[in-house]
Amino acid sequence: MQHTLAQELTIKGIGLHSGCETVLTLKPAPENHGIVFKRVDLPSQPEIKAVYGNVVDTRNCTCIGDSSGNIVATIEHLMAALSVMEIDNVLIEINNQEMAIMDGSALPFYEELKKVGTINQKSPRKILKVLKSVSYTDDNGNKIELVPAEDFSVHFMIEFPSKVVGHQEFNDKITPEIFKTEIAPCRTFCEKYQVDYLRSIGLIKGGSLENAVVLDGDNILNEGGFRVPNECVNHKVIDAIGDMYTSGFALQGKVIANKTGHFHNNQILKVLFADATNYEIREGK
Repeated sequence: MQHTLAQELTIKGIGLHSGCETVLTLKPAPENHGIVFKRVDLPSQPEIKAVYGNVVDTRNCTCIGDSSGNIVATIEHLMAALSVMEIDNVLIEINNQEMAIMDGSALPFYEELKKVGTINQKSPRKILKVLKSVSYTDDNGNKIELVPAEDFSVHFMIEFPSKVVGHQEFNDKITPEIFKTEIAPCRTFCEKYQVDYLRSIGLIKGGSLENAVVLDGDNILNEGGFRVPNECVNHKVIDAIGDMYTSGFALQGKVIANKTGHFHNNQILKVLFADATNYEIREGK
């Protein structure tokens, strides 16, 4: 059956790029409502549904928007937690254009959602079952695929020149236990030169070693290093899980990705939905 929150939940934090304090109030929502963000700081309080067709920017995060130019940025970590918690319906009131970055991972969102729990609703869940393999390849040869599978799984590969990252790979079914222990704790990461550049153009005002892994050549600047051995690729898995949930459905299929990001995640959903023979929407048992 579909699920919503058992009770209202408030989460506070700062935006990674804006540095502004963000307050999220997550409220239970009725059947077939979906995941909807509401900008309560704006006079019209516009609502934006978190679906792939509303994604307007993928350069540094997944950003959704409406026809009036109202946006909500960096939704992917919360979306991943909602996906694994099987939360189908929630209204997320937000007082800023950017989500709270928390510690750069999905774990704070997941833990807060677990605290309040979920309740069953009267309508069955809707499952997006991949029937045929589809793929998207960019101009650099980076490729993402969706292929049929019995469950939801991800095979993600990255390759970085830094010796502390190098080749990292994740290949497993997405279960609550694997998500909690191996995936959710993994923080966003970047090279120090990227930090210097982004700050020079007025971004990542809220960024620090408290909410990102920063690599400087072959060194990790964060005290204690990585939380898990393959933290970098596992963080990309968080992004993939969150972005796949913008399909609007629970996914039954396997994501295979090689050196890809938010843009590719959005493109593969567009490819999938472009042909109705690629998939079916079925009701959960």
